[in-house]
Amino acid sequence: MEHKRLYKDRQHQMLCGVCAGFAEYLNIDVTLVRLLMVLLGLTSIGVVFYIIAAVVMPEKPM
Repeated sequence: MEHKRLYKDRQHQMLCGVCAGFAEYLNIDVTLVRLLMVLLGLTSIGVVFYIIAAVVMPEKPM
């Protein structure tokens, strides 16, 4: 059984690929994740979360 891994998705990225990576991991549409991130971005918590995720999440292997 293969474990799911969370990676940044550079193929479908807009900025750093964080939202695309979360969408792939959760198996949902990337637009929903981006809308949620915009709503969270209106708070300082959302901005900090995105920056940390962009630094910490590994690149998706080819």
